[in-house]
Amino acid sequence: QVQLVESGGGLVQPGGSLRLSCAASGFTFSNYAMRWYRQAPGKERELVAGITSAGDSIVYVDSVKGRFTISRDNAEKTVYLQMNSLKGEDTAVYYCNARRTTIRADYWGQGTQVTVSS
Repeated sequence: QVQLVESGGGLVQPGGSLRLSCAASGFTFSNYAMRWYRQAPGKERELVAGITSAGDSIVYVDSVKGRFTISRDNAEKTVYLQMNSLKGEDTAVYYCNARRTTIRADYWGQGTQVTVSS
């Protein structure tokens, strides 16, 4: 069955770094665009970063540009989110998403908590 398993979240001090991973199984990973979303308490889920299936196009929300980097390894069926210079406002549950619009496929992971606090 389809699975997206996030890992790498935790508690970090402001200015610190974390690397999130999302391991995929149960579908052809290399055919899917991958995205990281986040949802803070009391707020709507927002797109943080996205990468195309081939990795040739990447987008970021303005608030993370220059601090976060999304990447993927199609051989390992994993997408990453390197987060540097973390701020309190980055505190949220981070979700991995796989999407292939041509077949209306849309898969989500269970989320991993990131807390930025001193």
